[in-house]
Amino acid sequence: MADTNRKTSHTCKISLQGAALLNDPQWNKGSAFTEEERQIFKLRGRLPCKVNTLEEQIKRAYDQLQQHDTPLKKNSFLESLRVQNWILYYALVQKYLKELMPIVYTPTEAEAISNYSHLYRRSEGLYLSFPNAETMEEDFLDQVKGRDIDLIVVSDAEAILGIGDQGVGGVAISIAKSVIYTLVGGIDPARTLPVALDVGTNNKELLDDDIYVGWRHNRVRGKDYDEFVDKFVQLVKKHVPNGLLHFEDFGVTNAQRLLNRYQEDYAVFNDDIQGTGAVTLAALMSAVGITKTKLSDQTIVIYGAGSAGLGVARQIRDAMVILDGMDKEEATRRFHLVDKDGLVTKSLVDKAQHAGWAEFQRNDDEAQEGTSLCDVVKRSKCTILIGTSTHAGGFTEEVVKEMTRNNAHPIILPLSNPTKLVEAHPQDIIKWSDGKALIATGSPFDACDLPNGQKAMCVPIKNLVKSINLTRNSIAECNNALIYGGIGHGAILARAKKVSDGMLIAAVQRLAQLSPALKSHQGETGKEGNVQDAEGNLPPLLPDFETAPDTNFEVSIAVAQCAIDEGLARIDFDPSQLREKADISRWQPVYPRYTYDANGYGES
Repeated sequence: MADTNRKTSHTCKISLQGAALLNDPQWNKGSAFTEEERQIFKLRGRLPCKVNTLEEQIKRAYDQLQQHDTPLKKNSFLESLRVQNWILYYALVQKYLKELMPIVYTPTEAEAISNYSHLYRRSEGLYLSFPNAETMEEDFLDQVKGRDIDLIVVSDAEAILGIGDQGVGGVAISIAKSVIYTLVGGIDPARTLPVALDVGTNNKELLDDDIYVGWRHNRVRGKDYDEFVDKFVQLVKKHVPNGLLHFEDFGVTNAQRLLNRYQEDYAVFNDDIQGTGAVTLAALMSAVGITKTKLSDQTIVIYGAGSAGLGVARQIRDAMVILDGMDKEEATRRFHLVDKDGLVTKSLVDKAQHAGWAEFQRNDDEAQEGTSLCDVVKRSKCTILIGTSTHAGGFTEEVVKEMTRNNAHPIILPLSNPTKLVEAHPQDIIKWSDGKALIATGSPFDACDLPNGQKAMCVPIKNLVKSINLTRNSIAECNNALIYGGIGHGAILARAKKVSDGMLIAAVQRLAQLSPALKSHQGETGKEGNVQDAEGNLPPLLPDFETAPDTNFEVSIAVAQCAIDEGLARIDFDPSQLREKADISRWQPVYPRYTYDANGYGES
């Protein structure tokens, strides 16, 4: 099997020829095949005579992309490009990463997933359906045998991107997540495997849709579900012993439970729980750093007590313990969780039978003073408000004004996505807080007005709005893709036995260290409580998303180093070579040279 890691000087031995080569997206170069390659691989009569460079192909593809007038149409065009030519697709998206990230992932991908059966053209990834459980190993090996797999992304699609149960359409989120791992984490796409666990769906629209391509059955629950998932995980452990297993968009009743079950036995990562918590924690560490406070000084309300909300709470709580030395019970008491039925109290936990809430439950007597979000914000005098509820408009004017009365610079993070489900739009938060709030969102936004008539450019990872008299600000996007690619790459690089809490904290600390705000004058020598630098602006809390590949690279080194330090790594190189090995392992979207070899890639 040929080494698929792409470097400019790399040469690959290929056995495919003619139409077979042009139809293989991993190796197809399209009009970029050289004259020599066209002769060797019998392509001369199959291609127009002009030999294009990759840059010329990127320009043409970008021009074609601009002809599509809606995000969904652009998403469809890019998907079509990806299944034709990997190199061109990844080179194009990487060049325009900030612009195209909302197209290839949230919020547009959610719309594409909800229409999966109607947009379906060809199969991709691994579909493991409950009715075929007995042949699971055979089906698994059909995709894995003979391949070196580093990353498996799996979803049962019960909680997709804020739009809920999407059945077999969940394979699209596994594919999209794998794509982001390649774009920002440098994971070779040939060494990834997107998987859909089709255990049915409770989405009535899908069940009633004659075109639905998944298993038309209500979701399997209980023992049958657990045995099906376990059979899959055991196959991963058996046939991909040194890989990373990424759980994506599992429902609240299963996400944390499955993570707890498998995280000590294999390198398992759940982005909804751990990734969201990690990037949120990094933003908060930057925010409290520039205000000269500590995490342990904060009181936090989390609106939305699902997998993401609980993951955020646990990640911040654990950081209070590990970094600030707080007692775990005391740190836990700093959190107030509010779900659709109000404040999470002991009575609500008992009624809902939600074991995951128990550690954060409040006493029932607190409910006597009101359980709504506004009641909780007012009573707790919280300094931080985080939204993971997918309740559009959940952060009302009354809530934001109450936070502003209690804090000079309240930290407000409406993280729900897609955009239509965000708890509050940044422009409203700016207006209601008189421009004082520190804001980060889960999705990018267009420009919005500051109270003094200036513009706040709501684009990923720019300056946070903080004071009514500032002249130019942007809204930071708390994007998991700033960190999970690095966590994954670091775990794979180290061949980690598991993804430990220490590795996650190492990732968070490294991302926070890269914060331009913490490197600025005000972050280092400013007076306590002063969030402005000498020019009256606040640098971004997190690195610009355009730098996501390099940011994740730094995160990956920190994660791998932590795995080595904790004795979790299974590396075959000297630890002093870590940065060099990390750089070599980064997959790059460049065309290698091809030579023909009947025993090379493509041999049956």
